Amino acid sequence: MIQGAGSNVGKSLLVAGLCRVARRRGLAVAPFKPQNMSNNAAVTADGGEIGRAQALQARASGIEPRLDMNPVLLKPETDTGSQVIVHGRRLTTLKARQYWDLKPQLMHAVLESFNRLKAEFDLIIAEGAGSPAEVNLRTGDIANMGFAEQANVPVVLVGDVDRGGVIAQIVGTKAVLDERDAGRIEGFIINKFRGDPSLFDDGYRFIANHTGWRGFGVLPFFGQASQLPAEDSLDLQDSKWAGPVKIAWLGLSRVANFDDLDPLMQEPGVTVTRVLPGQPIPSDARLVIIPGTKSTRGDLEFLLSQGWDIDLRAHVRRGGRVLGICGGYQMLGRKIADPEGLEGEPGSTPGLGLLDIETVMQADKRLNRVAAIHIATGLPLRGYEIHIGHTSGSDCERPFARISGSPEGAISPDGQIQGTYLHGMFSGDDFRSAYLSALGAQTSNVSYDVTVENTLDALAGHLEQHLDVNAILDLAR
Repeated sequence: MIQGAGSNVGKSLLVAGLCRVARRRGLAVAPFKPQNMSNNAAVTADGGEIGRAQALQARASGIEPRLDMNPVLLKPETDTGSQVIVHGRRLTTLKARQYWDLKPQLMHAVLESFNRLKAEFDLIIAEGAGSPAEVNLRTGDIANMGFAEQANVPVVLVGDVDRGGVIAQIVGTKAVLDERDAGRIEGFIINKFRGDPSLFDDGYRFIANHTGWRGFGVLPFFGQASQLPAEDSLDLQDSKWAGPVKIAWLGLSRVANFDDLDPLMQEPGVTVTRVLPGQPIPSDARLVIIPGTKSTRGDLEFLLSQGWDIDLRAHVRRGGRVLGICGGYQMLGRKIADPEGLEGEPGSTPGLGLLDIETVMQADKRLNRVAAIHIATGLPLRGYEIHIGHTSGSDCERPFARISGSPEGAISPDGQIQGTYLHGMFSGDDFRSAYLSALGAQTSNVSYDVTVENTLDALAGHLEQHLDVNAILDLAR
């Protein structure tokens, strides 16, 4: 199990790299994360949802993602409450204190999934959440040492030198853990080092001497990480400057399933920029994307508070295009109604009015992988749906795509405003190229899937070059 001395220290990427290393050595390997907190989810073939990081780790392992790889997923809806997903399905929505009371009951689901994977694969590489140093959360813990104890798995602790204070991160973790939990840690990794690693030799020895743990290596910063799907919105680049055609996307407060942006970031003919709170939408953008969100009405209010509705109307008057995806699609309509209070207080909110549609939130959640035909180009595209709500209105008579012959999405009469529930569509090279060409962008021969696969191989090689990978794999029992 890979645990971190803090959040965002690179655990997910390390697990993906180790999974690819194990796969290249002929092992049947699978990733596992007992509890994840992320609004960037992936839809599995059996119609459930898991954290996108586990989907990438499954890809690194050469297998399909499945629900057992992330049995508990928390999807924040407000600053104090999250939707609780268990084995791929929504169980409830709880505030933090309520979830604290529920956690001990979820250990059964966690161990059930882990044991199913353990029975099938040669090796399981698990990932912790946050840090085991959060000892105030140890009672009822299912994410770090609580799981490690129940499943009897050894732990490797990862510290992030890039943010500073890595010696205190690791030595401090040893200091606050009780003796039993500290004894589960077999060693440590120093991650994201920039420059000459030998400059850290004294610090490395200091950590080993003061913890009694062995070091598995100092891992230099992996610059190609940006070519892999990001798990957390904090990992997203604010801008990717490349080509003359600018695409702007709105940095919503509850942005979700933003993997739609990853393939666009790889294109040399476009510049992709995030519009941060307090910033105006760039006047030279050809396309503005309103991405998915975990709280449509809440993020619509956030959008209005930034004045982006005014910018959007100016953008449309200049002839610019708008693409709303999932929650962003719902915002484009005349009204969003949530009579049951599924995403907050019951009620109805006026939309942006850029599409003649209305959305009613409904309890049944659509979780599907889909194959569709993009109507404007006639090209096939693949994606997934992960949303609540039913959308209807006259602009739906001009659909964005067709799924098994049925219309999907909506387009304004002049074609400038488009909305769809389909996530992940830009990962298809032919569709992405055609869509960007319509914006005036120069087409490229970039293959997104090949880029991801090559980057995973490069990550595995990076780990094998700089870490004692043999010793890490030898810990498994």
